[in-house]
Amino acid sequence: MTKIEMQLGKLGLTENFILTLKKHFEKHKNIRISVLKSARDPAHCNSQGSPHSRNHSAGQDKEKIKEYSNEILEKLGKNYTSKLIGFKIILKKWRKEKR
Repeated sequence: MTKIEMQLGKLGLTENFILTLKKHFEKHKNIRISVLKSARDPAHCNSQGSPHSRNHSAGQDKEKIKEYSNEILEKLGKNYTSKLIGFKIILKKWRKEKR
């Protein structure tokens, strides 16, 4: 079985992104999502400030990734779990409810 890898970019979690996830889960149990810098950088997403005046830490990035993970799980349902490794979200589909 092949690995499915997706990227979450500056548009964030769109309805199309969630639909694509659901489509991939029809044939695969695990999906790895790379959260790109543009998705976790609030200054870039909101177009505030110059690229050199960003004052956020890696802790803020981790919080943003955790928010994305929780939002994805909320939209997918109770048969899914997530694991955060660095700037990646690993999603797993289970047969029974896990949350």
